[in-house]
Amino acid sequence: MSLEDDFSSQNSCENSALYIKATEILKLSNRIAEIAASYETAATDSSDQEILRSQALYIREDASIIPSKIAGAFNCDLYDIKMEKACLIRKSAQDLATHMTGLEMYGFRETEYLDLLRNEIEAFRILFAEWVKTFDPFNYIIDRWGLFNPPGVNYNDLEDDDSIDPDDFNFED
Repeated sequence: MSLEDDFSSQNSCENSALYIKATEILKLSNRIAEIAASYETAATDSSDQEILRSQALYIREDASIIPSKIAGAFNCDLYDIKMEKACLIRKSAQDLATHMTGLEMYGFRETEYLDLLRNEIEAFRILFAEWVKTFDPFNYIIDRWGLFNPPGVNYNDLEDDDSIDPDDFNFED
């Protein structure tokens, strides 16, 4: 099966390599968050421990966003909506990296888990980039904010429906 087949809307989201990798990231992130939340740091400053626990919560939150946004994008064919969800997925994955660095800065010692998660995110990144290439740029609704339009489409372009003038029609009996 080709990657394009894997990303087609006929296939179940849950069976796609992208979604499976996202759930693996979620499971590993949850485990890291559990370990970090139960951590007793050697630091005398309790704020360090609170920051460590906050980073653990952020990791869990960002990791849970990824599969849900993938599922939402799989259930939609519009380019602009898919791109919006892809943007949120990428941000969550990048934020995971930031939070892992935060864990290390505040005393998380099980760095082998963090290395595993970094490797999973890198594998996910490649699948993600291939998935984004499958988005159909000809199936869209104009994003009036201008962020998620296909190349060549501007936020102030007329949509086909916008060009209909009701005065052009004679509705009299």
